[in-house]
Amino acid sequence: MSRLLPSRVAPWRRLALVSLGSLVAACGGEKAPAADSTAAVPAPAVEALPPATEGFKVPESVRYDAALDAYFVSNIDGNPNQKDNNGAIVRLDAANPGTPVDVVRGGQNGVTLNAPKGMAIAGDTLWVADIDVVRAFDKNTGAVIATIDLAPMGATFLNDVAIASDGTVYITDTGIAFSATGELSHPGKDRIFAIAGGKPSIALESDSLLTRPNGIAWDAANARFVLASFGGPAIIAWKPGETTTTQLATGPGQYDGLEVLGDGRLLVTSWADSSLNVVANGALTRLKGDMEAPADIGVDSKRQRVAVPRFNAGRVEYVAIPK
Repeated sequence: MSRLLPSRVAPWRRLALVSLGSLVAACGGEKAPAADSTAAVPAPAVEALPPATEGFKVPESVRYDAALDAYFVSNIDGNPNQKDNNGAIVRLDAANPGTPVDVVRGGQNGVTLNAPKGMAIAGDTLWVADIDVVRAFDKNTGAVIATIDLAPMGATFLNDVAIASDGTVYITDTGIAFSATGELSHPGKDRIFAIAGGKPSIALESDSLLTRPNGIAWDAANARFVLASFGGPAIIAWKPGETTTTQLATGPGQYDGLEVLGDGRLLVTSWADSSLNVVANGALTRLKGDMEAPADIGVDSKRQRVAVPRFNAGRVEYVAIPK
């Protein structure tokens, strides 16, 4: 076991948001999206549940596992697309989220893990997006189960992972890259990959609403995925096998984490206005603001709360989900 200690703020992290504006303008002629004045009317304030869990190194994603009643947290610990083999995935007791305990750590026990981001769990298997590779580990022991290299297919920035009802694993590729000095570019394509039976394929690309795809979640009630892009204001839906997407709502843009609640509502984070939001009936309302760099969230279905990793702050905060 080991406890993660905070690291210094690297230059690329300070520059990421500044660089984003020029990237969006340069790629496709888009401007940074503004919040929809009608849809983004603030909801009644919901206070975060204390205490926040501190001591992470660039926490990017949280995934709640009901079977273990635990939170898994991915730690990039450095540049998001640097292959430095010092990434880590840790576990927190959901009932008392205190000291993080290692599950997987790059460079130990024969594990390669560079900059882990989004995760998904199926049974005992923990799937993780890691730059241009998708990795699978045993969630209990950290043992390596599978390594699927998507670099030959042009993957550049694999970001989030979700699993369909048939067990197929889907991964978003935001297509971006950070330089050593923090400059952001878009060398790749906006795509969704699929892995079925250990074989990867391209499931979707070149859709007009798929702009720097980031968060992805399976909407079982409607047999579809919902997606949130970092490069546009739309929350969209997509059914596997189809070649186009459908807009569900619009808001501030620069989205990261996305989750589907049991009642059909969506939760989504936005870097544009440092917020956590609820989407219902085509409208986006703010649940909580003042959350700079809110990354890929995890919903605790047992306690009706959402765990929000604060990418730059090195901590995970907890927010109650309103009824």
